[in-house]
Amino acid sequence: MLKPEWLRVKAPQRERIGAVADLLLDLNLNTVCQEASCPNIGECFAGGTATFLIMGPGCTRACPYCDIDFDKSVRELDPTEPQRLGEAVARLGLKHVVITSVNRDDLADGGASQFVACIEQVKQRSPLTTIELLIPDFCGNWDALATVMAAAPHVLNHNIETVPRMYRLARPQGIYERSLELLQRVRDQWPKAYSKSGLMVGLGETDEEVIETLWDLRKHKVDIVTIGQYLSPGPKHLAVDRFVTPAQFRPTEQWAKRSWASSRWSAHHSPAAATTPAKYNGSWPAIPADGDPFLHLPVHEAIADHRVVLHPRKGIGIGRRFKDQQTPAARTPIAIHQVAAA
Repeated sequence: MLKPEWLRVKAPQRERIGAVADLLLDLNLNTVCQEASCPNIGECFAGGTATFLIMGPGCTRACPYCDIDFDKSVRELDPTEPQRLGEAVARLGLKHVVITSVNRDDLADGGASQFVACIEQVKQRSPLTTIELLIPDFCGNWDALATVMAAAPHVLNHNIETVPRMYRLARPQGIYERSLELLQRVRDQWPKAYSKSGLMVGLGETDEEVIETLWDLRKHKVDIVTIGQYLSPGPKHLAVDRFVTPAQFRPTEQWAKRSWASSRWSAHHSPAAATTPAKYNGSWPAIPADGDPFLHLPVHEAIADHRVVLHPRKGIGIGRRFKDQQTPAARTPIAIHQVAAA
C-alpha cells in the first residue's frame, strides 16, 4: 500500500543530521530515531533534538509493528549510560527531554532504577529541563512504577498502542487492562505528574473501537492522548490496513470536544516512528480569555515548534519549570493530536 502524499517526507541529508548524530556517537547513546527507523530523523536531528532510548538497543519483546531488534538475552545495565545521557541533554541545551526504553523483562525491576538514574543526571546537569518518560508496563510490577515516579518526572507516558481486539496480533505480550491500570495509578497516586498515552491507527481497528479506547483512557484519567497513523517499517512487519485522512480524523476531534467540553483539542499531521511518542505539527493555540497561558511542552525530541497543548495553569509559561499544580479535580484530559507512526 503506497504512502499518501500527506505522510511523505524527504529523505534525511547528512548535513542536516550530522551534528546530533556525531554527538550521539561520541557519547555512545541510542535514540528511537535511529533504532526504530523514524522517517523524521532528518527534521528532528536538524533541530538539535532526539528521543533517547535507554537500556537498548535490543528489546525483550517482539511486537510485530516495531523495528527495534529483539534480544531476549540477560544483559547487565550500563552504569555509565545515565551520565552520558545527562551530558547529551546539557550539550544539546534541551528545554524538554523525552527518555524511553526498550522492554527489559529480563530485569527484576524492568529497568526502573536506570530511569531514575537518568532523571537524576538530567536534573543535576540541566535543572531547568522538563522530563518526560515513555515507560514499558514493567509486567505489572507496581513497585517498579513507584520507584520511577518517586524521581518526579514531569510527564509519564505509557502508550496503549492499539485497541483491545488487536492486542493478540499487534502487542501479544502486552495486556490492555494492565496498561490502563498503570495510567490510572500514575494519575491517582502522583497527581502532580501529567499522564499521557497514545495509540496507532491503521492496524485493522475500526473507528468505533478507537472511540471506545479513547473513552477508556478518559475513564482512567489520562491527561494527554495522541493518535498516530501506523506506517509499517518493512515487509516482515504488520502491513498497513488503512491510511486515515485528515478529514477522517475530524469526527474523532468532534467526539473529543463533546466528551471533554472543558478541554482544548486540536488535530495535526506529521509522520513519526511507531515506537516513539507522537510528534506534533501545526499552529499555536490562543491564550485563554482569562489570561492564563497554556503550558506548552515540546514533546517528541523537544522540537521548538512542535508542541503539545496542556491545561492552562497560572504561573506556568513556555519553557518554564513546573510549579505547584492545581488539585487533581481541577485538571481535565487535554488533547488529541493526529500524528503518524512509522
